[in-house]
Amino acid sequence: MPHSASACSIRPATAADISAIRTVASVAFPATYGAILTAAQMDYMMAWMYAPQSVAAQMTDDGHRFFLAEDAGGRPIGYVSVGPAEGADCELHKLYVLPAWQGRGVGSALFATALQWARQEATGATRLVLHVNRHNAAQRFYRRMGMVIERSGDFDIGHGFFMNDYIMVRPLHDDGPTPERTTHSQTHC
Repeated sequence: MPHSASACSIRPATAADISAIRTVASVAFPATYGAILTAAQMDYMMAWMYAPQSVAAQMTDDGHRFFLAEDAGGRPIGYVSVGPAEGADCELHKLYVLPAWQGRGVGSALFATALQWARQEATGATRLVLHVNRHNAAQRFYRRMGMVIERSGDFDIGHGFFMNDYIMVRPLHDDGPTPERTTHSQTHC
């Protein structure tokens, strides 16, 4: 049985953590989308987003900043990816927590880490933006984090597959609901 959220920590991820990110994704992604997407689309998206070379390219070429949550034993339990986007936006690309750790504050701590990174590092950014599947229950979580639906869109990702998303936004510098503040060094959940 997992420890409480206070028994985990969050730290910046490096290329050495690609395997850990992929391990969490291999459990959390199917748990999130198993009832929403076809198996073929999930397989395509996992290969597209989580092949080792894809994660490495996201970390380097695409400028994503990954943060990894680990339990007290150093085992990966979640991650978040955030990075610059077009215009005055910063994008929350990914936030996943192993199902056994959901509801324990790990997701909120990861969100807070991404928000703090965006506030400090995304020069000129004024909003945090994310795409979330219109049928993903995580919408409720993001609303609690102060995000609102701005619009919806259907995005062609190739091979006849689409991401049917809401685009949610949150001002970076507001006094709305804010998860606990964090820093970029090791943070406890």
